[in-house]
Amino acid sequence: MTPAVTARAVTEATLGAWLVKASPGPLRIEEQIRTGFAEITSRCVRPTYRAGLVRPDQPVLLWVSGNDRTHPAGIYACGHTTGDVDLEVPSPEMPVRLRAVEPVIHREEILEDPTLAGIEVVRMPAGSNPSYLDTEQYQALQEAFPQVRGVQRLGWNP
Repeated sequence: MTPAVTARAVTEATLGAWLVKASPGPLRIEEQIRTGFAEITSRCVRPTYRAGLVRPDQPVLLWVSGNDRTHPAGIYACGHTTGDVDLEVPSPEMPVRLRAVEPVIHREEILEDPTLAGIEVVRMPAGSNPSYLDTEQYQALQEAFPQVRGVQRLGWNP
């Protein structure tokens, strides 16, 4: 019997942007907002095939999750990856450079767009890091929310 081949959710060809998740408490969200997320240089990721797809200069979004009334779920920062994930360490981390998204893009706003309503973090909020937006979803995000423009696959201007 031949083992079933599982289709991968994301490939290098279909990747629009990585999305890494964080909780507002451990992230110290107020401090991160104040400093424009400059202190964040990496995010923990699961050692899956996705971590092996991470390359320098790929777009990345930071999703703050949870039900905090002060900081509702949504995209709080954007930027790019600054290197590959080291899968040989016990706790792999995605190296990133981020800037604040102003204004924040709340989950409710994302749900209003039919393309964005299908992003993985909305469909499977408890999924592991990293999540992703495919190329169509990332294009729709940039068109609907200009505050995430400027992050490009081959470079980034803060």
